[in-house]
Amino acid sequence: MIKVECRLYAALRKYAPDYGIGEAMELELPDGTTLAELYELLKVPPDEVKRAFVSGLSRGPGHALSDGDRVALFPPIAGG
Repeated sequence: MIKVECRLYAALRKYAPDYGIGEAMELELPDGTTLAELYELLKVPPDEVKRAFVSGLSRGPGHALSDGDRVALFPPIAGG
C-alpha cells in the first residue's frame, strides 16, 4: 500500500465536498495505482481533469503513483 496526498481545485472540489479549499485528502492506495484509477476512486470523470500534477510535475492518466506523492487535479480554466 502507498499513501498519497490529493487536492482537488476549482470545479473539481464538488467531488470532495467534505474537504475545504486547498485541504488535502490523505489516501491509502494499492501499490501501482495510476492517476486514471485515482480518478475512478474519487468518481472524477477523466474528461473533467485538464491537468494533473504529481509532486509538482505534470503527469498523464497512466502515471503510476508512489508512496508520498502529492497529487493536484485541475479542471479546464477559462478567463478573459
